[in-house]
Amino acid sequence: MSTRLLSPPVLEFELPPTEDELLYDDGMPMATLRHRLQMNLLIEPIELAWADRDDFFISGNMFVYFSPNQVMDYDFRGPDFFAVLGVPKRERKSWVIWQEGKGPDVIIELLSESTARQDKSEKKQIYQNRLRVPEYYWYDPFTAEWAGFTLQKGVYQPIRPDKAGRLISSQMNLALVHWDGVYGDVEARWLRWATLDGVLLPTGREWAEQERERAEQERERAEQERIRAEQAEAEAAALGQMLARYQAQFGDLPDNI
Repeated sequence: MSTRLLSPPVLEFELPPTEDELLYDDGMPMATLRHRLQMNLLIEPIELAWADRDDFFISGNMFVYFSPNQVMDYDFRGPDFFAVLGVPKRERKSWVIWQEGKGPDVIIELLSESTARQDKSEKKQIYQNRLRVPEYYWYDPFTAEWAGFTLQKGVYQPIRPDKAGRLISSQMNLALVHWDGVYGDVEARWLRWATLDGVLLPTGREWAEQERERAEQERERAEQERIRAEQAEAEAAALGQMLARYQAQFGDLPDNI
């Protein structure tokens, strides 16, 4: 979200360095609570929805190194959200393109008053011309301004909202949607992922709530089955008692009944 020049520490390595040799933490927190929450809201549901996959890496506010020159300057901070598809799912300290063999497939920047101009111009040009990121989006967590771009013949073209007002990500096979609600005790209009069928990818808390509701429904069904079984047993017992009284008074029932 923010970009600034750093005073590079003295490092000893031979180019090209790996993630273990590169700076991966500049100690700078996110600008606002809402920006941090928005970043988490983009990352967490994907990790949950794709928990059984091992062919992707998703992170945010992490350095993405794309040029050896960048190593010496430390003048570019990582995107607020990025996804790389078709790579092993493992922990990284930073994303080093020459080490991984590819760059991000999707990048989302969260706008702020201090970074909006740069996110819309300089960073957009870097993502288009140098990283060749197939899809780039930006979103303002306070104004809900958003835009999406897809790389076509080396140039970003706008992604137009569909009839439902969504931005469709062909890379993720998902939709980006506006969602009005409470997340992290903050009520706002959030940017969220949804399936192409219109189902929001749930957060951990929503997932737990859905599981609780399913468990409650299962308990209710089990209780209803128990009540029906008890009723059927009671009816069978009552019928047996009636039959016993009949037999005591009139004898056994005729065989043709």
